[in-house]
Amino acid sequence: MNLKSVAEVPENSRVILRMDLDVPMEGGVVSDNSRLAKSLPTLKILLDKKCKVLIIGHRGRPEGNDPQLSLKPVYAELVGMLSEIHPATSVFVEDILATEKIDAAVDANDVVFLENLRFTKSEEENREAFGNYLASLGEVYVNDAFAVAHRAHASVMLHKKLPAFYGVSFIEETKKIEAVLVNPRRPLVVLLGGAKKDKLNYLPGLEKIADKVIVGGKLPQMIYELGFMKGELSDQKLLVAKLKADGLDLSAEDIANFKVYINYAKTIVWAGAMGYFESPENKKGTEEIAQAVAAAKAYKIVAGGDTGAAINALGLQDKIDFVCSGGGVMLEFITRGSLPAWE
Repeated sequence: MNLKSVAEVPENSRVILRMDLDVPMEGGVVSDNSRLAKSLPTLKILLDKKCKVLIIGHRGRPEGNDPQLSLKPVYAELVGMLSEIHPATSVFVEDILATEKIDAAVDANDVVFLENLRFTKSEEENREAFGNYLASLGEVYVNDAFAVAHRAHASVMLHKKLPAFYGVSFIEETKKIEAVLVNPRRPLVVLLGGAKKDKLNYLPGLEKIADKVIVGGKLPQMIYELGFMKGELSDQKLLVAKLKADGLDLSAEDIANFKVYINYAKTIVWAGAMGYFESPENKKGTEEIAQAVAAAKAYKIVAGGDTGAAINALGLQDKIDFVCSGGGVMLEFITRGSLPAWE
């Protein structure tokens, strides 16, 4: 995938930078700033080029203007991080439709940070007028939000309206996942977990590229309840967990069966926790699978917030080749071979 790098952005440009701002929060402050840290190299390149940077993004799934999902604390965290790599003036603008206020803020500052774009439905509905409005705020568009590259939302589709470039982190994530698409080492084993029903839609596509697809988390219950896709999926390629009696974690038998395939894999792709990881009595499945994946002699990609959190909590980051910022986007990319963010 040949994406134009942020390094090619002309100097002194007025840049709209789409970042991944959907970070974990606790008590009104950012509890994990790793998604922001990924975009610091891109921000530094732009500021070194004396560009004016308008940062846009979203947090959560608000219904209208929800102060609980404001990006103000994310802005505060980013300003602290930015001060360590570049002296930049910045300001937060609450009204995302206040063109004159935004223009004045851009004129007076190096970095302008806009409030949560999802406070308007126009963002997720990708309304043409809203996309045109966002495009009018800058001269150049830089996308460094790989986690939402599979969403055809207004702020993700600005590459259709402005000269478009891609951030350091975005390009790196694309290349790492392409290693699974282009002649991967086999056997290729996919571990699918979590609780999002839409992940089941990826099963037929995953079976086409994988040697084994292993399903845990809450998904087995959904498969059993739905009699999901009977006849469409290969029993030889699919291994669905039986789960403990309460359905909240893998059984001892599941863990043993899963490890057999993890141990012989040469490429492992893992998206989604294997049980209700947040509760101490239901984290055994995820922990044991995480340790097995870390120990495997394979190229390993892990994706999704819960999966990444489990890897971090166990101190296994160094044993994983790549931690992708989003599970949905990774599954979309490896099953479709492309994403809306550049199509």
